[in-house]
Amino acid sequence: MESKKRTVADQVAARWGDHRPGLWCEDRVLTQHEVASGAAARAALLADLLPPGAVAHIGVLLDNTEEFPLWLGAAALAGAAVAGLNPTRRGPELARDILHTECPLLVTERARLPLLAGLELPGVRILVTDDEEYGALLAPYADAVPDPSRAAPADRLLLYFTSGSTGAPKAALCSQGRLAAAGQALVRQFGVGADDVHYICMPMFHGNAVIADWAPALAAGAGVALRRRFSASGFLADVRRYRATYFTYVGRAIQYVLATEERPDDRDNPLRMGFGTEAGAVDAAAFERRFGVRLVEGYGSSEGGAAIQWAPGTPQGAVGPAGPGLAVLDPATGRECPPAVFDSAGRLLNGEEAIGELVNRAPNPFEGYWRNPAAEAERRRDGAYWTGDLFYRDARGYLYFAGRGDDRIRVDGENLAAAVIENIVARYEGALAVAVYGVPDPVTGDQVMAAIAGSFDPDGFAAFLRAQPDLGTKMAPRFVRVVQRMPVTATNKIHRALLRREGYGCADPVWWRPPGERTYRRLAEGDAEGPLAFAKGPSSVRRQGLEPRTR
Repeated sequence: MESKKRTVADQVAARWGDHRPGLWCEDRVLTQHEVASGAAARAALLADLLPPGAVAHIGVLLDNTEEFPLWLGAAALAGAAVAGLNPTRRGPELARDILHTECPLLVTERARLPLLAGLELPGVRILVTDDEEYGALLAPYADAVPDPSRAAPADRLLLYFTSGSTGAPKAALCSQGRLAAAGQALVRQFGVGADDVHYICMPMFHGNAVIADWAPALAAGAGVALRRRFSASGFLADVRRYRATYFTYVGRAIQYVLATEERPDDRDNPLRMGFGTEAGAVDAAAFERRFGVRLVEGYGSSEGGAAIQWAPGTPQGAVGPAGPGLAVLDPATGRECPPAVFDSAGRLLNGEEAIGELVNRAPNPFEGYWRNPAAEAERRRDGAYWTGDLFYRDARGYLYFAGRGDDRIRVDGENLAAAVIENIVARYEGALAVAVYGVPDPVTGDQVMAAIAGSFDPDGFAAFLRAQPDLGTKMAPRFVRVVQRMPVTATNKIHRALLRREGYGCADPVWWRPPGERTYRRLAEGDAEGPLAFAKGPSSVRRQGLEPRTR
């Protein structure tokens, strides 16, 4: 393993003179030395391009091409920071992200220029990496040598946007020291070595690809293979082509890979492991059976303020043991929630009391947001870091993910864990992808709704639910939306905010289970017996077998 380097700049410079293949992108291959040289050239160019007194921030609006890691390395050497820009943002939203992070320089490619057309970006110089002018700008710096002496561990290196369900995205800060340490920690945890090849198929504007995939490769001197954009159908071919041994994932990426046609030689691949979040126990087991590759699920807040690592002995469904300082607190009172109580089937019996917000009361590496003190204050309260994510813990101290802060579902006065219901529904044989979320109940609280991509048989689904021993009486979805393809964000996470906003008044087929009934029926527009009948008043509600409820 590499000796410890305090900054990312140190790690970039360490590759100078290493002539092993280091970076693959489509048909192009760069050695480790060429990667370090390319970063040094861009760092020297950056020093000459930045206006005097400007904030040393570089906006990067690129697919996963070699230019992305080269500019990360350049920023590290120059003591600058990269703001990864989400290409699904449009018009004023994209302009806001660029201007908010105060980027005097924007690096992009011709394919992304239409996104910038017509935007007011005063003081922003745009470099287009695949035109002749860019090559001419870089040419005078071809002999630059990487010099890490300008960088310090406390220097900002990343401004990465965290996706929120409301409001503009917040630009979380990550320093050189924190990123270097994160990479070294993953090297130790997973035994990453110089002979490994890290496959980066998640978008590099997102923290997962940089922190969990690129950083440990850099720390260990491992190779990096880039996929311009994630492709489920291209996944296994890429892994074999690049001899990839390690990859990361977020959101529904694993489900998409599993939905590809199965082949008898799927297990013939060089992968050792995958590391990520939100695959779910069902999909993780299916991936290992099919490809012979273990997936390690972890939890880490986007801002770095809390993390949970899986450990041997972790019960099925749990993320891992609570480390020092981690607690589940009631956000209203600040008191610790009592341990979860389960019945013999594994059902959570006291969700009302046990589900709370995960809080880290120990020292943590959260470094704040760029120019957003209100958001920082929301995360830093009473000397602790509040994640905004829902968890519960068992009597032995193992933590279970219950959803994001706005994923809480309250049915008949009982708090339900959306993630628990989702894991159960994911067992349904026809489901290729599943999302569970709350929709407003016209009387009070919520009703459970599920979106399912795949085949759906209403009678078969109802029978499936009745056969699940760990499905609580309040958990069965009242509504089921059948989608051709699950709506996702640019990072392949399910677009839950959109699903909640559309509710059961969407264009897709929706099935619903009337109160007191065991089967599902198709919900038709203007259905007099449909969910809107809940809102007609207490007498109507009683006739349908539902008593009015209060919180």
